[in-house]
Amino acid sequence: MIHEKMQQAINEQINAELYSSYLYLSMTSFFYSINLPGFANWMRVQTQEELVHAMKFYDYLASRGGRVILKPVEGVPTSWESPLAVFEDAYKHEQKVTGLINKLVDLAIEISDHATNTFLQWFVNEQVEEEASADGVVQKLRLMGGQGSALFMIDQELATRMFTPPAKTRAA
Repeated sequence: MIHEKMQQAINEQINAELYSSYLYLSMTSFFYSINLPGFANWMRVQTQEELVHAMKFYDYLASRGGRVILKPVEGVPTSWESPLAVFEDAYKHEQKVTGLINKLVDLAIEISDHATNTFLQWFVNEQVEEEASADGVVQKLRLMGGQGSALFMIDQELATRMFTPPAKTRAA
């Protein structure tokens, strides 16, 4: 059976991951509305990844005998000033999620929950990739300086991103 403090923290993380999915879906909609389907595709893939993350936590908690308690998901922004502003928000959001994951690891260490600590290492590594991916687009957008042809090229590049579900692993 999982420790009560860890169960509560994982339930909060499930909510945070669902918020992330909802946020990226909102960003997807924004990009479609300004006719940048490649950017929308990138965010749609991100939406799917975040939903997978939520379900990984959900399945893990259930496998440890915990109870998943779903809470309302906070509303998300629906418009931005520019594609750069969207990706800057995405990058900041991923940094926030990294902090949340790190707090979960700290809690697992504090209560000597070695199984959860091991489980969380996948997310620690995933967050390095998530931050680098969002920051990479931010850097490209800053470099292009608002040039329309460069924006078109980045849109074409982002259109190639595909969702690849992670390999199935045991929850614990």
